[in-house]
Amino acid sequence: MKRLLALLALVPLALATGCASQTLLSAEDRTKLQHDLTTGPSSERYLKASSYITPFFGDSSKRLLTPYPPEEVRLLNDTKGNPINPGPAQALMPAGTQVRVLKVEFPTAWVMAERVLYSPRTQPWVYLDVKGAPPGPPVILVLPPQLKTKEEVLAELDRHLLAQDPTPRISKFQSRFQDALRQKKVLEYMPEAAVEMSWGPPESIRRTLDGQQVHQEWAYPGGKRRVFITDGLVTRVDEGTPAATK
Repeated sequence: MKRLLALLALVPLALATGCASQTLLSAEDRTKLQHDLTTGPSSERYLKASSYITPFFGDSSKRLLTPYPPEEVRLLNDTKGNPINPGPAQALMPAGTQVRVLKVEFPTAWVMAERVLYSPRTQPWVYLDVKGAPPGPPVILVLPPQLKTKEEVLAELDRHLLAQDPTPRISKFQSRFQDALRQKKVLEYMPEAAVEMSWGPPESIRRTLDGQQVHQEWAYPGGKRRVFITDGLVTRVDEGTPAATK
């Protein structure tokens, strides 16, 4: 009862300080997503890319799942607008790792009032049970803010979690590329599909055409890591300094 009264007191305070609901989905859509994603076969999924488990910013009761190194995570900024590092990587879970969706939590005013201030509290959180992960607090996949429809939520979830086991597909890669996936590396001549399974989706892709050849430049958050691909195969990997901005 004391906890309930405390929460009831928090909600008006949160609203007064600007903690209004940050979800655009209706209550009906949120309820349906929660049911569809956490019950039956739909709850069992697989990591699309090798991902790190890290601390969850200022919330010690949770852990973050991200395909990017901690220094490239772009979920929370400090007062100067600089990205905040969530903390050092605690584990690396390879692409194809089985996960189970436990809960989908949207940033309503009530939910945000309970979340730790220095966390990505204005975004949807997906609680996961990650097979083989070290014991510890719940693991959270953070989705982008301002998702408007069920379809947008599902599309974002599909960017990180696969409905079908990718093991048969991974087994078709050369053994050195399979090893690279487990170590989260990108190698020369690696197929494009394996690059995304290792490093995750790029922040941007620049495509150019040279005769019949298709060239791609994949850039990752912060602009430090880049992969150059020609006709579906890696030609160069750049993990150097961030690209200069004009």
